[in-house]
Parts: sequence; C-alpha cells; structure tokens
Amino acid sequence: MKDAKDHRVRHNRAAPYWAAALIVLGTMGVSTTFTKFGTFWNGYVLDITGPAWNYILVRGRFCEYADNVWTRFFTPVKTLVIFVFVAYGIELAQFFGLYDSTYDPWDLLAYVSLLIPIFFIDIQTR
Repeated sequence: MKDAKDHRVRHNRAAPYWAAALIVLGTMGVSTTFTKFGTFWNGYVLDITGPAWNYILVRGRFCEYADNVWTRFFTPVKTLVIFVFVAYGIELAQFFGLYDSTYDPWDLLAYVSLLIPIFFIDIQTR
C-alpha cells in the first residue's frame, strides 16, 4: 500500500512541471502554423513538439494521479510504441503518396528527438 501512495505522491508532485511542459510545447508547435521564423521552425518544430506534448497529454502526466482503464492501458512503453508507429506510419504514407504531402526523411528523426527524452523523464518520475 505504501508503494501505491508513494507513486501517487511522486506523480502529483511532478504534475505541475508536466503541465508547464505541455503548455510550452503545445504553444510552440501550434505557433508554427501562423508564424514564419524560417525553414527549420516551419518544417520541423511541430514534428518535434507534437508527439512530445501528445505523449504528456495521453499519459495524463499533467494532472492529478488517476488509476483507471486509460492510465493502465497507456503505459510509458506502450504509449511510446504507439506514437512512433503512428508517426512513422504517417511518414510512410507520405512516401508512397497516399495523400498530398511532402515526404521528408528528417521528419523521422524529428518525431523522436523530443519524444524519447520525454519518455525517459516519464520513466524516471514514475
């Protein structure tokens, strides 16, 4: 019982930092759609921040601890694998021209460049 309480306390203690990261990453990512700060900003920042802020959102790291079906399903590893699979699947669909978009192999690196560190921070803080 003490372990569960410790886990809850650690989660709740870290939640405000995760919330701040969610706001910063979300704002940066969305701002790429209405600001022009150059090729890197408009080409990669959303690809870098999008998976990371969505990971925080899906994992529920930004709010009070909850033990429910959602949080038990979306473990850190499962969430990471799903996000990488989806992001790479989108890029693969672009490669095969399944929809009107531009394939960029650097996007593959951009997707995981912040997602992987966020995953490791999640592991360390749980």
